[in-house]
Amino acid sequence: MAKYTLSITVVSEAETQHLASRLASAWETQGYPGCVIYLNGDLGAGKTTFSRFLIQHSGHQGNVKSPTYTLVEPYELGDKSIYHFDLYRLADPEELEFMGIRDYFSARSLCIVEWPQKGSGCLASADIIINITVEGEQRSFSMTASSDVGESMLSQLNDGT
Repeated sequence: MAKYTLSITVVSEAETQHLASRLASAWETQGYPGCVIYLNGDLGAGKTTFSRFLIQHSGHQGNVKSPTYTLVEPYELGDKSIYHFDLYRLADPEELEFMGIRDYFSARSLCIVEWPQKGSGCLASADIIINITVEGEQRSFSMTASSDVGESMLSQLNDGT
């Protein structure tokens, strides 16, 4: 499959929230397929902020905690699940095997993985890889689809629907 790439630059937290909302809508429109999103970016790039908006716009009411110390925060939303991983503090990818990481990647679940390189070899393949770069007050989101699910979701974003 050819990789589908989409780049979007935002200049405010409100625009980041809007982008996350559109991605959540794309996941809903696709019927909540199993989807894995890798989020890459330096410390402070906005990975957790983007994740929080994505989780809230997917139906979670209430606070979204950073999983920096717990590695994963689960969100059960009716018949779908979201798992937010932050692997920044992960010392060894084998730790993921001990916590049963493979059980999280299933149909009707959205797995958002910050610092995916730390879990190399233990994670499911990404459907969408998002690289966030900071340029002054702007954030650039470069999104690449690595699967048919990812391509469908990103093409919907590109269509503005």
